[in-house]
Amino acid sequence: MRRRGSLPTAAHDEGMDRNFIGVVIALLCGAVVGIERQWSGHATGAGSHFAGIRTFTLLGGLSGAAGLLWTSGYDPLATVLIAGAVALVAIGYAAVARRDLEATTEVAALVVIAAGTLAGLGLWRVASGIAVITVTLLVEKSRLHSMVSGLSDAGLRAGIRFALMAIVILPLLPEGPYGPLGGVRPRELWILVLFFSGLSFFAYVIRSIVGTGHGYVIAGLIGGLISSTNVTLNFSKTSAKERDAATPLALGVLAACTMMYLRVAITASVLNRELGVALIPYMLAPGLLGAALFVWGFRRVSNSTSSNESEENPLQLSSAIRMAVLFQVVLYGVTVVRDTWGQSGLIVSGAVLGLTDVDALVISAAKTGAGNLNAAVVSTVAGTISNTVLKMGLAAVLGKGRYRVLVVGGLALLIIATGVMLAVWR
Repeated sequence: MRRRGSLPTAAHDEGMDRNFIGVVIALLCGAVVGIERQWSGHATGAGSHFAGIRTFTLLGGLSGAAGLLWTSGYDPLATVLIAGAVALVAIGYAAVARRDLEATTEVAALVVIAAGTLAGLGLWRVASGIAVITVTLLVEKSRLHSMVSGLSDAGLRAGIRFALMAIVILPLLPEGPYGPLGGVRPRELWILVLFFSGLSFFAYVIRSIVGTGHGYVIAGLIGGLISSTNVTLNFSKTSAKERDAATPLALGVLAACTMMYLRVAITASVLNRELGVALIPYMLAPGLLGAALFVWGFRRVSNSTSSNESEENPLQLSSAIRMAVLFQVVLYGVTVVRDTWGQSGLIVSGAVLGLTDVDALVISAAKTGAGNLNAAVVSTVAGTISNTVLKMGLAAVLGKGRYRVLVVGGLALLIIATGVMLAVWR
C-alpha cells in the first residue's frame, strides 16, 4: 500500500485504471443478468423475486468493489461487503420461498456476486465468461427443459456411463507399457474406447435431434460417423426391397463415405497432429467432391422417405472395446511388418487393413507415423482407397437397379479423386 504523503507514480495510475475497469465489468455482469430477469418478468408482478436490473447491477458493482478492496489489502471490509450481499440474497429467498420454491433468481444473484468479485480481482475474462454462460442458461430455459424432458432412458443412462468411464475409470488405469513389441498401454487404449464410444453417442444425439423421419439421406450421413461400411452394407440390402428409395439410399451411402474422409482426418489429427496435417490434401479432395455430390442430390430428393433404423445402444461400448482390442492386435502386426519389410510392408498392410476397418488403420498409422511419416500417409490413403473399393463391391453385388449405378459411379469418382491427389501431391 502506498505510503501517506508519497507522490503517485505512472505504475500506480495504471493500476488504478485497471482496477476501475474491473469494477465497470462487474457492473456490466450484474446489469446483463438483471436485464434478463427484468425482461422475463421475474422482477415484477405477483410472483416477482427480490431482484431486477437495478438490484443486479448494484450487486455486481458491490462485489466488484469488494474484489478491488481485496487486491488493495482491505480484506475485512471486502469480506463484510460480500457477506452482506450474500445475506441479502438469502433474506430475499426466505421471503419468496413461502409462495415459490424456485431459486433461479437468487442463485443467479450469487453467481453475479462471484463474477463481480473475480472482475474486481482482475480476472475479467473469467468474470465475463461466467456472466455470458449464466445469461444463456436463463434465456434458453424453455429449450433446456424440453431437451431434458425429451431424453430417453437409454440416452440418459449412456450419458451417465460415459461420465463414469471418463471421470472414474480413466484416472485409475496405469500408463504402461507392459509386454513386448511396444507393449500394452491400458490408459491409452481406454482413451480410444472413450473416443469411439463418444463418437457413437454424438451420432445418437444428432439422430435424436433431427429424428429418423428425415429419411435415408440423413440416416446415412449420421451413420457415417460410426461406420460407412455398415451403412453401405445395410443400404445395399435395403435397395433390393425398396426400389423406389434407390436415390435416397444411394445419397445416404455417398454421405456416409464422405463422412469417412472427415473422420479419418479428425482421428489422425487427434492422435498424431503431424499425420493429420499431412493427410489434409488427400482427404480434402474426395471429401469436397463427396459433399458436392451429396448437396446436388439432396436438393432433388424428397425427405419423406423414412428410415427403418432401430434403436441401438447409444454408446456402442462393446464395439468400442472391440476396436481397442483390434487396434492393439493391429499395432503388434504393424510393428512386425515394419521391422521385417520396412516401408513397402506398411503400405501393403494399410491397404489390407483398410478392407476391414479404417479406424484401426488410422490409429496404427498415427502410432507408426512418428518413425516414418511418409509411409504412414501412403498407408492411410491406400487404406481409404481399398475400403472404398470394398464398398463399391458391396453395392455392385448386393445393390439393385438405380441404386447400384449411383453408388458405384459416385464411389468411383471418390477413388479417382484420391488417386489423383496421391499422384499429383506427392
